Amino acid sequence: MANIKSAIKRARQNTKRNELKSSQRAATRTAIKKVENAVASADKDAAINAFKNVEKTLDSMANKGVLHKNKAARTKSRLNKQVKAL
Repeated sequence: MANIKSAIKRARQNTKRNELKSSQRAATRTAIKKVENAVASADKDAAINAFKNVEKTLDSMANKGVLHKNKAARTKSRLNKQVKAL
């Protein structure tokens, strides 16, 4: 455990931030799975609606620093490619 006051505060902030980011990452993965499941079941309307949702989620997570912006762009591109193939 840290002895310096600033290091103690930093450790406390890191645990809080990690809890928040891990729940946000989980929500993002769930949204991505919804699109993939809709594509797998060949349900075009559900896939389009789920993709719109995941697009917003990925952009939001990239802005917050939960995901890297290039990873968000790459994921959106790959999902959009799958949705358009339906």
